[in-house]
Amino acid sequence: MMEDVNGLNKASQTLHDAAGGSGHRLIACPTSKCESGYNTYSVIVNRTSTKAEYLQFAMDGRVTDTVTEAQVGATAWHEAIDHGFFIIFDLAMGGNYPDPLCDCTAPTAATTPGGSMSVKYVAVYEKGGNSTPTARAVSAGRVTGVDGTCLANQNSLNTEGNPIDVRACNGSAGQRWSAYSDRTLRTEGGCLDVVSGGTTSGTDVDWYACNGTAAQAWTREADGELVNPKSGLCLTDPGGNTAVRLDIETCTGAAAQRWSKPTATSASGTGTGGTSGTGPAKTGSGAPPASFWGPTSTIPKAKKVLEVKILNRTNGHYPNSEVYWSFDGTEKSIAQQPYIDMPANSAGRMYFYLGSKNSKYFDFIEFTVGSSSINVDTTRVDRFGLKLALLVHSHGGSTQEVGENYATFKESRAATFARFKAFVPTPFKGLATINAPYGIPSPGNDPAFQPGGKYASYFTAYAAAHGAAGDTTAEVFGCGGTLSANPPLCAGLNRHVAQLPVSGQSNPANFYRAGPANYYAEFWHRNAINGKQYGFPYDDDANQSSDVSVANPQYMIVAVGW
Repeated sequence: MMEDVNGLNKASQTLHDAAGGSGHRLIACPTSKCESGYNTYSVIVNRTSTKAEYLQFAMDGRVTDTVTEAQVGATAWHEAIDHGFFIIFDLAMGGNYPDPLCDCTAPTAATTPGGSMSVKYVAVYEKGGNSTPTARAVSAGRVTGVDGTCLANQNSLNTEGNPIDVRACNGSAGQRWSAYSDRTLRTEGGCLDVVSGGTTSGTDVDWYACNGTAAQAWTREADGELVNPKSGLCLTDPGGNTAVRLDIETCTGAAAQRWSKPTATSASGTGTGGTSGTGPAKTGSGAPPASFWGPTSTIPKAKKVLEVKILNRTNGHYPNSEVYWSFDGTEKSIAQQPYIDMPANSAGRMYFYLGSKNSKYFDFIEFTVGSSSINVDTTRVDRFGLKLALLVHSHGGSTQEVGENYATFKESRAATFARFKAFVPTPFKGLATINAPYGIPSPGNDPAFQPGGKYASYFTAYAAAHGAAGDTTAEVFGCGGTLSANPPLCAGLNRHVAQLPVSGQSNPANFYRAGPANYYAEFWHRNAINGKQYGFPYDDDANQSSDVSVANPQYMIVAVGW
């Protein structure tokens, strides 16, 4: 960042890397004298484009030199830049640098000891560019491998380039992972990453800031393999034990390549929704009768992965010609096309509209379809728009159902809005009118709960008392701020169980029994099949979300209500 020598009122700035020293030699400080006044020395690392990263040296705000990745080479750049940083202050006497300038071997007899360095401030700023991609967590908890060992960010260091290995499960921060809808696997605010985007067997994996590159994408196979699509190789524990760093290798289906989904450890079990289990409200399953789903024997056989059927369950409010679906650039009414032969895809959404294409009455489901599997959910994380329910059936005969319950489908839209308003306490009642009649936004999307709003302090005291000081109310609802890397705490705050022992935080009987709490989420749980719904981003903690995973799927039915 800065080297100053021999009272010359000059300073140099240099990137020391394997390719040599890139930067500029000694130049005059542009404002105050280097030794008698304060000057600002800066390094700006620009990662806006991962294909053209560069850094700039600056003195007092003036760019003095630019060093590009292309200039030094990918390997040297990775070694110099792709890791955490720290600062060294060193006041040295003598050395190779000053010798040519004084034409001597320093220090000399004329060298006076007792020099000092004064630093006014050090600051680090980050803005935009290659920052953490926006996506939604679909599951969270520990990931286990061979012999039940836990996938771990070594020593829980969120430092770029930190090794990934397996350890005895201990609940540490580096063992708490979240699978996201963009196919990333995240812990401590960063992503599971293939070093330098390598594609050869034996390439190490590490912890690295999430950047949206193919080096951080992982696809789960039915047998538990985690495949990096760019390389086609599998996450592997080379030694099958805790002694070695993980890498990617040719997929063989071996035990050292099989990993569990992120699973929260709790007394409530490890299922992921479906036709069994209980939710926060003791209301029974709430699943509709078989007749609700219509005949299944007439569903065409899929030529790709599975067949999707769209059902009109608007209670006669809209004809089939006014119930639309949109996926992968195709928009059709179900009168035109009620079936979709679903291909393998990643992080997909299917939108549904009533009345007309792209109308204000809309909602969506989210899914990832593998070559022989599907992971799918309904979500109220952002808003409620339309009543939706899913039934997924496998070739093996299993069936899972999620979404709004049968009673909610049968009632009118006005009745659902009215019940919501009557159910929630005063701060939440405005949600029923702010976007009516088109939808009910989640509280974090209501200006009243955002900084400066009427209820901006709704969660702050409770959050601060239980480990989330500094996070805003909107960030608690949306699992943002520090909570983005702490799914259990975010869930605990939203459910008002953060003050309980850990064993009590995963028991649905304790959820929402006092405020402050996310009563918006509670309403949708109470009105969902089996009580399972996504009411906030980490609602899958303790297995309460509407996410289902089905291997070898045959068909999926989506019911669209009013």
